[in-house]
Amino acid sequence: MLPLILCIFFIFLGAISLTLFLLEKIRGYSVKATMIKAVTSLFFILVSAVSLYQKGQHYLTLFVTLGLFFGLLGDIWLDFKYVFKEQDKTFTYAGFIMFLIGHGFYISGMFLEFYNGQSPLYIILPLVGGAFISVMNLFIAKPMKLDYTGYKAISIAYGFFLFSMTLSALSLSIMTGFAHPTLIMMFAGGLLFTISDLILSGTYFGKGKERPVDIITNSVTYYAAQFVIALAMFFI
Repeated sequence: MLPLILCIFFIFLGAISLTLFLLEKIRGYSVKATMIKAVTSLFFILVSAVSLYQKGQHYLTLFVTLGLFFGLLGDIWLDFKYVFKEQDKTFTYAGFIMFLIGHGFYISGMFLEFYNGQSPLYIILPLVGGAFISVMNLFIAKPMKLDYTGYKAISIAYGFFLFSMTLSALSLSIMTGFAHPTLIMMFAGGLLFTISDLILSGTYFGKGKERPVDIITNSVTYYAAQFVIALAMFFI
């Protein structure tokens, strides 16, 4: 009972920290806002760490904790692009790569933990689907008034890992008859991540989409995704 209470406590602190971050970020981009964001991200790592301690070293708990750590790094790099505008592209690429690696850990952990030797299509199809959706995402850029100039390759690569992670959780859930709450929560986290990144695409690559409502919805869905994924480890 105590470990679950700790997880809930860290989520509560994360919600408070997220509120402080949003209040600061809406006023303007700053190193202070980035520091508060890093603290907020630290709380989802602590949730995962509690699960890692409680459940032992499962493949998934270990890999998700590593993935969340790279997520924290991605948070910092992406916000620094606004603080150090002369290095905008460098920090954007660094942020994308950190999150890409994080999703790679999520995918690897799920397959190592739950794939039971059934049809390899349960592995192949979500990866093929992730590649297809990531490429198609560029084709809808123009109707959505998004400009990926200079970022097409990294957007496709990142999209592949993001969509593959979400589809992999769904594929393994189907394979196991939706018997594992952890996989269902990973899938929910992937959907929230996708929603967050769709909003973020408008902020980064569109125009007139940096309104407070965009900042808030992006951040809330993103942190909801990471906390759901972190808490999912507790139910493995």
